[in-house]
Amino acid sequence: MSSTEFLASIPLVVKLCLPVYARPANGRYEYAELDIMSKVKVTPWQSPFDPSFAAELLQRLRRTRWCDAVAADWSYGMSAKPLRALVDYWKTGYDWQRAAARINSLPHFRATIDGFDVHFLHFKGKGPSPQALLLTNGWPSSFVEYGKLASMLADPAAFGGSAELAFDVVIPAHPGFGYSSRPSSPNQIQTVALFHRLMSEGLGYSDYMVSGTDLGAGVGTRMALAYPDAVRGLHISAVVDPPLDATTAPLTAEEIAYQAKVQQWSADEGAYLHLQATRPQTVAYALNDTPVGLASWILEKFHFWSDAGSDLFEVFPPDMLLDNLNIYWATETIASSMRYYYEARHHRAPLRAGDYVKVPTAVCMWPKDLVIAPKTWAQRFYKVQQYTVQPHGGHFPAWEQPQLYAEDLRSFLTGLRAAEG
Repeated sequence: MSSTEFLASIPLVVKLCLPVYARPANGRYEYAELDIMSKVKVTPWQSPFDPSFAAELLQRLRRTRWCDAVAADWSYGMSAKPLRALVDYWKTGYDWQRAAARINSLPHFRATIDGFDVHFLHFKGKGPSPQALLLTNGWPSSFVEYGKLASMLADPAAFGGSAELAFDVVIPAHPGFGYSSRPSSPNQIQTVALFHRLMSEGLGYSDYMVSGTDLGAGVGTRMALAYPDAVRGLHISAVVDPPLDATTAPLTAEEIAYQAKVQQWSADEGAYLHLQATRPQTVAYALNDTPVGLASWILEKFHFWSDAGSDLFEVFPPDMLLDNLNIYWATETIASSMRYYYEARHHRAPLRAGDYVKVPTAVCMWPKDLVIAPKTWAQRFYKVQQYTVQPHGGHFPAWEQPQLYAEDLRSFLTGLRAAEG
């Protein structure tokens, strides 16, 4: 299937959290290698595929030791029925060759920045003046979530839009996610600087927009703080809390209610966050060794955090869910993706009183996402130019509602251009 060669074997008994390296191979997209003072290199890349990997995974799935359950619904967490259905499809219906072709039909590249590899997709816009756009996903997602949205943004005319609003779409994997390298020591990589260098030095954009959900919204926010001259506009679906002090204006009733909802969400849904920010390595050994355990940990989030309703697979087809799962499984990055939370809590510099995002910002809230921040709360920390609460959608809006997402971004770009004259 691919000329890419796996350089790491996959043990059959216990799969520890060890690196899997792949040798870059020429992709079907033509791309000139860039070398900026030998510090940033961009090369075409393809996702590795090895039939023995699929065979080994199937062995693990067949040996699953299912636990008992006292309830059939989601009240205790992951419901057994949809999990078993997905695992059965993984074993008997999932077409590995088609999956590999599906993944490798995308425009993959790898940037090596001071020796650290960043995997990304790069969709070139089709229009007279495409706007550079960095799209950053959250957890437990990947570039798979953007399968429908990216094409809409890069080629709007093909979807009934105007070519004047085309984007050059760049979708990087966070450090320790998917095919990007994994940090090998605490606080080794600063994502904010890494992504800015990808856009500026690696791809040559003097300015760019950033759109992010979940963790990606936090990264985008800090990019706007650190590089306000480069970030032309910030589009986010989660807002960073402003650093409050004695001079802060009193909270409104709406803001007080919002904080209460955040606390309630944390109590009801935040166990994963607390665990991943405090003891991620403990559970990572188990999730890295059992594909059903990994599926349970991730699939639950697609149910509780989305607008899928009672039928999860109606919104998220099994192939999409398994493509996403296979990226975490094949690259063994569940541990490093969970450590991302620990790094943020223990090593990231806190915001300072007076910090404020001066970059024009669009806040796009999705009704079934974790919590909806009111406009006044966002305005305490961001220069809010556009604020929208969408009628549908949740934590994975690029897949759930790509049309609404694309329209909100195009509206924001139109507003930016009008404001800039």
